[in-house]
Amino acid sequence: MTVELASRHDITLEAFHRVAWQREPVRIAPAALALIARCRASFMALIDSDPDLFIYGVTSGYGQNARIRLKPDERKAHARRPPVSAAASFGEAVPERVARGIVLARLANFLGGNAAVTPALANAVAGMLDGGPLPAIPWEGQGGAGEILSLSYLFGPLSETFDLAEKESLALINGSPSAAALVADAATAAPRRLDLAVRCFALAIDALKAPLEHYAPELEDYWGDEGETRALRAIRGLLEGADPVRRPYQAPVSFRIAPRMLGMAFRAVAEAERAAAVSLRSVSDNPVYVPPDERSPHGRVYSTGGYHNAMATPALDGLGFAWAELCLIADRQATKLLDGHYSLLPDQLRVEGVETYLGCIPMALVGYYEQARHAAGRTFTPSSESGGFGQNDVAPPTFLAWAKERDAGHALISSLASLAVVASQAYHATGRQAPGPLRAFLEEVRRYAPPQLEMARPGPAVAPLADHFRHQVFRGA
Repeated sequence: MTVELASRHDITLEAFHRVAWQREPVRIAPAALALIARCRASFMALIDSDPDLFIYGVTSGYGQNARIRLKPDERKAHARRPPVSAAASFGEAVPERVARGIVLARLANFLGGNAAVTPALANAVAGMLDGGPLPAIPWEGQGGAGEILSLSYLFGPLSETFDLAEKESLALINGSPSAAALVADAATAAPRRLDLAVRCFALAIDALKAPLEHYAPELEDYWGDEGETRALRAIRGLLEGADPVRRPYQAPVSFRIAPRMLGMAFRAVAEAERAAAVSLRSVSDNPVYVPPDERSPHGRVYSTGGYHNAMATPALDGLGFAWAELCLIADRQATKLLDGHYSLLPDQLRVEGVETYLGCIPMALVGYYEQARHAAGRTFTPSSESGGFGQNDVAPPTFLAWAKERDAGHALISSLASLAVVASQAYHATGRQAPGPLRAFLEEVRRYAPPQLEMARPGPAVAPLADHFRHQVFRGA
């Protein structure tokens, strides 16, 4: 399949998933190419119509040289300079799915003519998604005022082989397509990670035989939050047909607040999806070309701060915070399941006559929670005054926020796998079956981490299940 783009509004989260994760190619629709050509012609007429026009990076220098006006005969030579000097960072690279997402998001500026590039360059960028390998983009060291440090790596090879004209070099490395792709990548994985959390918590809830009143339908109206309503309904759906004989008194706090904590995660996922949807279709170029209208027959050019995406980082931080909080719930639920005083189950979930011990799993869960908690701290916008030039005094923190969310999500998967193994052992120790909607999931858990039948190292037993869960989150990538 090929994703056809007729306008920037076609760059949706679904299109991102198809292009970035499933590696489908992209085709720019003929009507969009015609619009790109018209805007390019109008833009060239604009800069030819007024020799005193000041357009950043076109009739002026870059960065600290923005105040220097270029002579007409200097513009073409200036335009042909590939942006190799901006490839200053190094270190661990983002996955290729993120690089593909950045290329896709880059086209948002092109499709409406706002980048004022030629159709040939637009097709060349789209052609980067035809299946060949993309340049590695380091996520570390991203302290530039915009995204030129990452985009120069991605588009540097193309710029060295393409005959760039006025504004086209800037159109490759300015804007915020990296932020759009980073938050879209997290927003694509997040619902799958949250679905695993819901199922693992429901498994633990039933293993403890927590009273079903903790998840009653009436709470939806009483609490009045859409995310918490989704969580309550999801838990009840998974507990349908559960044994009606439950604990005679309320379950520990971590079991009762699970729907509220999951509701918080549902809200974080929704905000990440919203930020991704807006960012992917956003025109973020600087300078940005406004096509002709009655007032401006050749169009206009504005310098803006569109290259600084201030919505992606808070959305990523929100996900990271949610993952850390769910790690804590997983830790508390596993600990209570193992403690017979609270769970009313066999202490340490031992099977009669079999020597087993899972009591050290909560120790590991504390470690995963701490990893997630440290990764989930608020990401502040850094000053780049010490390393910037002239105008460049603020840097976007999106790459760092993405890496932190990734790390917190990784810790959550380890926590959920550990909780699932403990819940599975609880069913095994009591000879019970999970309710119908959870039965296949329990079988899936046991396929990768069978119940413990003898004294063994629990970590190596849980690891295959955690790897399976991660595969589920990133399947198709």
